Amino acid sequence: QVQLVESGGGLVQPGGSLRLSCAASGRTLDIWRMGWSRQAPGKQREMVASVTNNGRTDYAGSVEDRFTISRNLGANTVYLQMNSLKPEDTAAYYCNADRVSRPRAWGQGTQVTVSS
Repeated sequence: QVQLVESGGGLVQPGGSLRLSCAASGRTLDIWRMGWSRQAPGKQREMVASVTNNGRTDYAGSVEDRFTISRNLGANTVYLQMNSLKPEDTAAYYCNADRVSRPRAWGQGTQVTVSS
């Protein structure tokens, strides 16, 4: 099993920044990609960003110029730096980990609210 624990969510004004962190523990050796998804009330969960073990990143079009994903392999941690936040970025953000021959693992989520 892999456990994922997110932190760093909160309330921020439009145009502000937040940094999310996700620490993985347990059976982390077979993780090959980590990422973030988000789900706003009444909407489907959507991919935000991901990063593979070799550093390849992928972003949703709505965030690619504002968000940056990074990963510390040694610490089994993934980060999401979010800049120029907009009200439409308000959602619960979930960390996820893709493992070889295993189902995707999910964290419990952290709330991000962008409001003045």
